[in-house]
Amino acid sequence: MRQLTQLLSALSLVGIAAHADEPANLDAAFAAVEPKVIEWRRDLHANPELSNREFRTAEKVAAHLRSIGLDEVTTGIAHTGVVGTLRGGKPGPVIALRADMDALPVLEQTGLPFASQARGEYMGQDVPVMHACGHDAHVAMLMGAAEVLAERREELAGTVKFIFQPAEEGAPPGEEGGAELMVREGVLSGPDAPKAILGLHVWPNDAGTLSYRSGSFMAASDGIEIKVTGRQTHGSSPWLGVDPIYVSGQILAALQGIPGRHVDITRGPAVVTIGSIQGGVRGNIIPDGVTMLGTVRTFDRGERERLLARLEATVTGIAEANGASAALTVTDSNPVTGNHPELLQAMMPTLRRAAGEDRVYEGNLITGAEDFSFYQEQIPGLFLMLGAGDPAVPREQRPSNHSPFFTVQEEALMVGVRTLVGFALDYPGSNRL
Repeated sequence: MRQLTQLLSALSLVGIAAHADEPANLDAAFAAVEPKVIEWRRDLHANPELSNREFRTAEKVAAHLRSIGLDEVTTGIAHTGVVGTLRGGKPGPVIALRADMDALPVLEQTGLPFASQARGEYMGQDVPVMHACGHDAHVAMLMGAAEVLAERREELAGTVKFIFQPAEEGAPPGEEGGAELMVREGVLSGPDAPKAILGLHVWPNDAGTLSYRSGSFMAASDGIEIKVTGRQTHGSSPWLGVDPIYVSGQILAALQGIPGRHVDITRGPAVVTIGSIQGGVRGNIIPDGVTMLGTVRTFDRGERERLLARLEATVTGIAEANGASAALTVTDSNPVTGNHPELLQAMMPTLRRAAGEDRVYEGNLITGAEDFSFYQEQIPGLFLMLGAGDPAVPREQRPSNHSPFFTVQEEALMVGVRTLVGFALDYPGSNRL
């Protein structure tokens, strides 16, 4: 009794009304749906699909949402996206819960009995496909949350939109997709426009933990393409041409000085990476051009703009000094992903109830990027890392997301379901933003 009193007191501190009317058998509902969540996750893991090609996944999701009686199920959003709408029996706000559906061109090496054997086409090539980033878990958890909430629609205040998004990993070249396209196609607008949104991402932290950061959490990411144009000549006579490979080498070295000497690191770190350099076909021919591909990661909007401006000035200046020319193109931009400070504070009791008082903690900045940020540009949002790593393995030895060995400890799945359901139940009683 004393513990219950303390919990109610803690909830009231942040303006959350304790759910005295929450169904007493909610734990039973979670227990009943857990085997289904595990089964769905394993099926999805064994049958992954690449970005904008999530046809089977979308059909499975839509069929489930219809089977549990959601008020509306819309398919074909942003190519293969699915959105289900559940209207509660009590008045209240609209909120959204999001899961991403796509997999990666990775050859799975986990050895799991339900490991992927799937193949797909990526950039014109036949490739292996794997859920190497855990989106199979995201979809299964949101399907489970939808079932729990649908069974209790009469107790639900407000409306929940379940957003199953394609192409978080990026649309194929020449196509559009992902959260940005979902937003453009109206997933956050209309009569059921959400007031807030929650997303979860499995991470190699200890299974069942939740980590967060108030404000910036995951980096803004900008893809960059640098084309250096010189003048082709024989390798024995470089003075008769303009060597774009030599120029590119100078540019590559200079780029690494920009984060360390031209970015205000008190506003957040920055990373510039060149991951691909292509130019020339023979060792005795200086080519006409070189193409470099890379990414820029930042955590502050102003510093991002200054870094990109400095990047362009550096690229063009070095090229011109050597008699060459260079063009910088910025592509595939994702804004910073983070957590709305007031919304995070209001929902903290919910998170602690879902994961455990001592299993919710502030994490480090993550230089990876997420297109969940496009939703957060429109409405307040939370984006949390759900630990899915094996606690028996040292953290530095656990496979990272996008690794062919990446795995999800299934005991983490119901923490995710509890978090999603808790957000939907608790947000209506909060001091809403």
